[in-house]
Amino acid sequence: MVWECGIDDCSEVFADVESAVVHQATEHERLECKVCGTIVPDGYLAIRHAFSEHTRAEYVRSYGANAEDVREREELMDEIEDEADIKAIASELKR
Repeated sequence: MVWECGIDDCSEVFADVESAVVHQATEHERLECKVCGTIVPDGYLAIRHAFSEHTRAEYVRSYGANAEDVREREELMDEIEDEADIKAIASELKR
């Protein structure tokens, strides 16, 4: 499977999901979470933060999202977590 960055107009492609997530976290600007104000990496890690630290209702209210937006992000998060070695990503980001 090939993984594409997907942030803004970035179309970088990666052979593994771990490289894609590390790219998102290191090559793109960090964002401020609209729910709590925490600064988080863009992409998967921002989605993971929003859905693990906040309720879906908080996400919908703060981001002006709808049910389809939530489903799309949950599906993406599940797909990444089914494939990714999260410990390898964390280790790479600690460098």
